Amino acid sequence: MSDQKAPPKEKTFWYTCARAVNFILTHTVYPVTWHMPEHFSDAPPAIIVSNHKHWLDPLLIGSRIKTCEVRFLGKKELVKTRLGAFVLDKLHMIVVDRHNSDLKAMRECVNTVREGHILAIFPEGTRCRDTTLEHMESGCAMIALRCKVPVIPVLIDRPCGLFRRVHVRFGRPIPLTDLYEAPFNNETAAAVLERMRESILALAPKTT
Repeated sequence: MSDQKAPPKEKTFWYTCARAVNFILTHTVYPVTWHMPEHFSDAPPAIIVSNHKHWLDPLLIGSRIKTCEVRFLGKKELVKTRLGAFVLDKLHMIVVDRHNSDLKAMRECVNTVREGHILAIFPEGTRCRDTTLEHMESGCAMIALRCKVPVIPVLIDRPCGLFRRVHVRFGRPIPLTDLYEAPFNNETAAAVLERMRESILALAPKTT
């Protein structure tokens, strides 16, 4: 596993404001319950992979991580306006072009983790109402294998809605160490993505 050290704990103005607003929202009009595994560790560096239901999902994940300010990978369409670009930059979002092979964004993701931060990714690349994770971007696999840090699965059970409780479930790190030395090809990427998919979906409550 990685021997990278976490940077000093950050406390930036805009991220702190976002935490405060999110605390109010998730304890009033958008109620949220977080479920954490026993002995859960959110110590950086790490990667979080989650399904994506609502535009508030980054806040639902980031506010539960207390050790540091999380970096998110987000589509470039979110920064089309000056205001959007300013706010999301202050919230540490890494911009990616989903429709092209964005090597710059991939390098920035890898460097972010190597610098000792937590990176959060939505492998589907967009919001999906169905929790099937049928399509996941191969870039997520490449980042996970290059960084060699714990990859934490998260399952969000449904989109945020007024006065409708949402459950956010964190899991234990996904076992990937046996794939670290494998050549990165379509087969290896598919194996990584399948483990991510299985680990996220396994967080759903068992039904009888």
